[in-house]
Amino acid sequence: MLKKYETLLLLSPELASDNRTALVEGFTAIIEREGGQINEVDDWGSRQLAYPVQKQSRGYYVRLDYVAPGATVAELERNIRIADGVFKFVTVKLDDSVKAQEEA
Repeated sequence: MLKKYETLLLLSPELASDNRTALVEGFTAIIEREGGQINEVDDWGSRQLAYPVQKQSRGYYVRLDYVAPGATVAELERNIRIADGVFKFVTVKLDDSVKAQEEA
């Protein structure tokens, strides 16, 4: 069963634009390869952090909105953990099922 998820990534501000794009495209490719579908990639840009993270006061935010099975989320998070340039991330399940949203 497909469920709707949102993953917020906090990337290093020191990453070059090309590296940042390649990193995000790699994550979206994992979602699609594992049976998911990307709804939106929202680039929030560089922002001031509330507190330093790994001695950095700024961070680059990217939000991924997608529909996928639960195993896809586990594989995505595994790859995020080993990726260089990702400070923090959080994944949130938005809906129990995609069909419930379509019926409303």
